[in-house]
Amino acid sequence: MKLTVVGAGSTYTPELVAGLGRDQDALGLESLVLHDIDGERREVVGGLAQRMLDKQGYRGSLEPTGDLDRALDGADFVLVQLRVGGQAARLRDETIPLACGCIGQETTGAGGFAKAFRTVPVVLEVAERVRANAGPGAWIVDFTNPVGIVTRALLDAGHRAVGLCNVAIGFQRSFARLLGVAPERVLVDQVGLNHLTWVRAVRLDGQDVLPALLAEHGDAIAEQSGSPLALMEELGAVPSYYLRYFYAHDEVLDEQRDGVPRAATVAEIERGLLELYRDPELNEKPALLEQRGGAFYSEAALGLIQSLVSGDGAIHEVDVRNHGTLAGLRNSDVVEVPARVTRSGATPLPQPPLAPELLGLVQHTAAYEKLAVAAALSRDPVDVKKALLAHPLVGQYATAERLLDHLVAEALA
Repeated sequence: MKLTVVGAGSTYTPELVAGLGRDQDALGLESLVLHDIDGERREVVGGLAQRMLDKQGYRGSLEPTGDLDRALDGADFVLVQLRVGGQAARLRDETIPLACGCIGQETTGAGGFAKAFRTVPVVLEVAERVRANAGPGAWIVDFTNPVGIVTRALLDAGHRAVGLCNVAIGFQRSFARLLGVAPERVLVDQVGLNHLTWVRAVRLDGQDVLPALLAEHGDAIAEQSGSPLALMEELGAVPSYYLRYFYAHDEVLDEQRDGVPRAATVAEIERGLLELYRDPELNEKPALLEQRGGAFYSEAALGLIQSLVSGDGAIHEVDVRNHGTLAGLRNSDVVEVPARVTRSGATPLPQPPLAPELLGLVQHTAAYEKLAVAAALSRDPVDVKKALLAHPLVGQYATAERLLDHLVAEALA
């Protein structure tokens, strides 16, 4: 099997490489290609990747390259983890909205729209090169944020793609730790849209233990979720951390205005990581990588790929077409739900209807995501404003016009 990572200059990549070395036999991995347009990052990350794989006894080939067609030639899996514009663009996404009275965040709200606007055309261009160069039946696994919007664009264009996020596996590992059991025994029934999800059940050996978890470990779960225990008890569900941007909007906005942008913190962490990666003696992922975010990214990505290779029917939390899974949404909407994965793809598990207090927000945001894809493709300022007007965290015409002028005008030029 040949696996190509597009955007492999990311400081996340050693996390993935650690898992690839560990699972090489189960995956049948014979060729790993690390593609990035940044030559320096490609060299630094590729060098560490080679040392890590050598230490793990990797028997296949490793090729860092800046040639996309070469990277994709004959690939069976293409994992896309791009950040178009780098951390500088992220910093703009997180700070410009604040001046307009909006949350500054790189995957949701106005900042998330700006990221999608930059990213969707680039990922679709990569996908067309996959179609032309990769092996028959190649899969695109999208880890590029905003995952739901990017995956929708890929599927709308007819690509064989599935989206992936690490929020659900983070909850699974946390719940397993609280329960004192192996993670494999825990199924997290998390549903909604990417970065707009709720855990409605936690199944230990098939039995829902969420009420008991909240009763015994409510404060710890509230800290991870970012939502008050009372809210979780009233909803009967655990919101993902990203729901805090909706449920505590004003509090978060004040925090962001007074605090240091996450982008600045991450940029500093990345500088430190890249310096560590240059050390010719380093042959394992450094502890600092844990501060970068993306916990359990390797396990989520490689578990999904292994199921697509083996057809084992394991359950994974993925971003796929709705196709009637969540009542009240279009079949074409992209939802994030548990799905049974085989060689032919991911089939969502049946889901009971969302409660009205969840469904309303999901419908609202799903409509925005459809408009966001349209705007990213048309590059029409009117479409941009329509998408921003539809987002629950924007929604005002004067605000949408200001965001158009200051957040995405450069991309339209």
